[in-house]
Amino acid sequence: MTTSRDDGNMIDEFARFDLKQEMTDAQSKKPWTAGHYAKTLFKKEDFRTVLIAMEPKARMNEHHADGTISLQVLKGQIQVSVRGKSQNLSESSLLTLSASIPHEVEALTDAAFLLTISWPSNSELLQMKHRGYGT
Repeated sequence: MTTSRDDGNMIDEFARFDLKQEMTDAQSKKPWTAGHYAKTLFKKEDFRTVLIAMEPKARMNEHHADGTISLQVLKGQIQVSVRGKSQNLSESSLLTLSASIPHEVEALTDAAFLLTISWPSNSELLQMKHRGYGT
């Protein structure tokens, strides 16, 4: 278990997670709004790790993150579309994407993936022409 400040940033210097148990817990929260579930596992000012579970055919419409991201598929198969090109990713696949690149995600099967974001500093966020998700 991790401890957090009021802004959600973790106080702990390290944390360990049982991803199989986290995926089981996600399944127990069904039904999910829009066919997917997200849980932030770890949050620091410059880093986020989020577990995302999706039902087949669920979509995350085009969006972007203000930081560099990686998507590591833990279960099932997803399709990630970037600039009109689709990539099918299956269990144990890893995709990385530079900051601010629009993309969309669709679950081809019952799926779960780990989203990791290298988050810009607050001063960098304020200088951007657009804003992503959260600060």
